[in-house]
Amino acid sequence: MAKDIDWGSLPFGYKETSKSFVANFKDGKWDEGTLTSDHTITLNECAGVLQYAQTCFEGLKAYTTADGKIVCFRPDLNADRMADSCARLEMPVFPKDKFIQAVKDVVKANLDWVPPYGSGATLYIRPYMFGSNAVIGVKPADEYQFRILVTPVGPYFKGGVKPIKVRISDLDRAAPHGTGDIKAGLNYAMSLHNIVDAHKCGYAENMYTDPATHTYIEETGGANILFVTKDGKLVTPKSNSILPSITRRSLLVVAKEYLGIEVEERQINKNELKDFVEVGLCGTAAVISPVGQIDDHGTSIMVPSGMEKFGPVLGKLRDTLTGIQMGTEKAPEGWVVQIA
Repeated sequence: MAKDIDWGSLPFGYKETSKSFVANFKDGKWDEGTLTSDHTITLNECAGVLQYAQTCFEGLKAYTTADGKIVCFRPDLNADRMADSCARLEMPVFPKDKFIQAVKDVVKANLDWVPPYGSGATLYIRPYMFGSNAVIGVKPADEYQFRILVTPVGPYFKGGVKPIKVRISDLDRAAPHGTGDIKAGLNYAMSLHNIVDAHKCGYAENMYTDPATHTYIEETGGANILFVTKDGKLVTPKSNSILPSITRRSLLVVAKEYLGIEVEERQINKNELKDFVEVGLCGTAAVISPVGQIDDHGTSIMVPSGMEKFGPVLGKLRDTLTGIQMGTEKAPEGWVVQIA
């Protein structure tokens, strides 16, 4: 029985639910893990996560489809990306099959928190891991906790999707050959000062360039970027310091195989920005956010699709992917995992 919640007015924020999942790594192995109704964590004051930021996370969603099923979207890719993050941060990998099963179990334990179809709300799923034992010398922790919390969230944009204004950033979100391509908490800590400053200056996001030369467009603080050329091609930046967004990778498949759009992944010089007819940010939270204006140190680039609505290509892309997620479009094999 669904909770008595005004789903349509939910913020994009945290709300405590019935159960979370927790597993512990100790003496070189993971325990079986369990569901818990205790949503607090007790840590030693010298825990590795508190001293040296040894933590990573993932984000995905559970949906109610048009025919009433509860599903989630491509959790295998979240498991793979978290494994890459753990390997880079010298953390033990939580096995892929157990990761996917834990996602299913925690959603099943919170079925009454899954928003109904058509509400615009979803159940956000946040797997994360951190070093839990005391570490005073600079080294990896010996013990870890893997957890999954879920929380119902409203649409990322209240009142419908409106194009946003972004700026080219002077700061970097990642170092050359650093951790930009993994979902480490420290990457997001790096961007907090810059996003607060951007908001103060009237911008929704910062558009980062490559950290080595500041010549090529990379991504924003929390999303990959999509561009549409005058001849209708979908172009996305290629770089070793970009997080491999699951939404972006899915959108590229949808563009090619569902909509017959030519797709190109390549370096994009910031001088090209004025030539694109549509620009969008993509990620789990909003799927695609259209960009209407890009400011580059006093020069405003007005995207031809405007500040009022989606451009036709990105709008169709977003509708098709959300249709796949919500069960109104046929999904590629293995993309949609039924939970209930």
